Amino acid sequence: MNLVVDAGNTRFKVGAFDHTQLIRKEFFTHEMDLKKFIEENSYDHILVSSVKFDPAEILSWSSSIGKKIVLTSSLQLPIKLAYATPYTLGVDRIAAACGAMLLFPNRDCLVIDAGTCINYEFVDCHKIYHGGAISPGISMRFEAMHAFTSKLPLVTSVSESNLIGDSTESCMQSGVMNGVLAEVTEIIQRYKDLYPEIHVILSGGDHSFFEKNLKHPIFVAPDLVFNGLNGILLYHVEL
Repeated sequence: MNLVVDAGNTRFKVGAFDHTQLIRKEFFTHEMDLKKFIEENSYDHILVSSVKFDPAEILSWSSSIGKKIVLTSSLQLPIKLAYATPYTLGVDRIAAACGAMLLFPNRDCLVIDAGTCINYEFVDCHKIYHGGAISPGISMRFEAMHAFTSKLPLVTSVSESNLIGDSTESCMQSGVMNGVLAEVTEIIQRYKDLYPEIHVILSGGDHSFFEKNLKHPIFVAPDLVFNGLNGILLYHVEL
């Protein structure tokens, strides 16, 4: 049994695997809840991916007798990083890229991870990660308009928005929801122009909005990062 921990900006996400099968998911807001979970459960191997919390501390809570791994850009990976500044590369992006490679080996893949930010990750058919793009996510766009203006309110996202808003709130919703959809649609098309057989994989907390509204064929993989982390862990277990 394997345990992977994805310590993000706002919460801790935990996935338990029986080899390649995801059998349990847990989500925690506070590190003490995560600590309690890890200490009360036993796993053979553990991998921690963290963007802000100390991964070594998380590993110290585990009684695993096998591999204990911290994901970094310098770790040996099942993909090759062709990134100009790998030391700046977020571990969540690495995990998403590895997850794509596992889903569609030997295929060109574009991952769209729609969360706090919208991350675009390109992995080619030779298992080489080239990079991609980062843009503000849906909630961040609403928050930015509110934070950087004196009169615009804080507006929440909607599943559908008219093109022409008839109030300040609906105009902001139109700008964000239609704007972000136009962005993602155009980026997918530009990748398809370069790589006609590319597989587009959608994940992240806002994936349902894009799944419903995108016209391009996409593969939805809500657990892509979990599977990528487990794939990296298995890669090291089997070395």
